[in-house]
Amino acid sequence: MHNIILGVTGSIAAYKAADIANTLTKEGNSVHVILTKAGAEFITPLTFQSLTKNKVHTDMFADYVPSEIQHISLANKADLALIAPASADFIAKAAAGIADDMLTTVILAIRNKPVIVCPAMNTAMYENPITQRNINTLREFGFIFIEPREAMLACKCIGKGALAENEVILDSVRKMLK
Repeated sequence: MHNIILGVTGSIAAYKAADIANTLTKEGNSVHVILTKAGAEFITPLTFQSLTKNKVHTDMFADYVPSEIQHISLANKADLALIAPASADFIAKAAAGIADDMLTTVILAIRNKPVIVCPAMNTAMYENPITQRNINTLREFGFIFIEPREAMLACKCIGKGALAENEVILDSVRKMLK
């Protein structure tokens, strides 16, 4: 069994993360979902708790336990972190080393473990030179990116920015855990 951090950020593709969490759990992994505030606008913690049978982390300061530093504990027990979907906001914060929520704090605390990032956003946002610079910065630090697909997006535009197919994401996770 592997411990997997699944970060879910603010994107319409957040609903697809429920299937990812469900599949990884059924395959015998312990999936620990970290749902950002924006992600929780698209899908609820209860969905992930029901599928993974684990507490969903939404707030750095909720359920404070003095004997445990929660973000460090989560980072230390992770075998892999997967951010799917990853918003432009998350990518920018991670590239700048900003740790202002549970997900960015845990990601900053992970050492020597794979971090897979699956962008999902509007084409203009994805292709923006700032976003591309942030992606390249994270790649330089060893983050692994699964490219988004070209499709009709929620804004009715056709372009690159749709979350990669779940099976592509799951295959990448399985390969990294072998």
